[in-house]
Amino acid sequence: MVGVTNEAKVDLAALMRAHQAGVWRYLRVLGCDSSLADDLTQETFLAAYRTGFEQRDEKSTRAYLRTVARNAFLKSRRHAGKVVNVEELERLEREWVQLAQDGGEAMTEALRRCLEKLEERPRRALDGFYGTDKSREAVARELGMTDDGLKSLLRRTRELLKECIERKMK
Repeated sequence: MVGVTNEAKVDLAALMRAHQAGVWRYLRVLGCDSSLADDLTQETFLAAYRTGFEQRDEKSTRAYLRTVARNAFLKSRRHAGKVVNVEELERLEREWVQLAQDGGEAMTEALRRCLEKLEERPRRALDGFYGTDKSREAVARELGMTDDGLKSLLRRTRELLKECIERKMK
């Protein structure tokens, strides 16, 4: 690339180290699966690189990267022929800005602490359903439950985790 110095590349590397996890988490909140979030995170930083983004302060940097990531997300949805609920997207953006000022690090730590407090069965249900490629039916069989029973357990566990995280974030 003409006109790009090694110093600019170092800045990109530092930018990625500081913000990659936060951008990825933000894309997951918007509705990306992990693979799409990986791709769009990469696209976000490439766009910042190509446009010659100049980092000023943390708040404006996070806002810029969220905007680029959101636009990449919207473009991917349009390419896939999917409709995006703009009001929902705006609500998620407001919540993210309010709760994840550090790119989601505090929320992630709160989730870790909450997961440590879970009893064995709900933890195994979460690990089996979200930590593997197994179907809900397969995880239910492994836990000696019906599919509906596992579905209810996962719903209750998600609600418990949400409440726990909200308490820890206050």
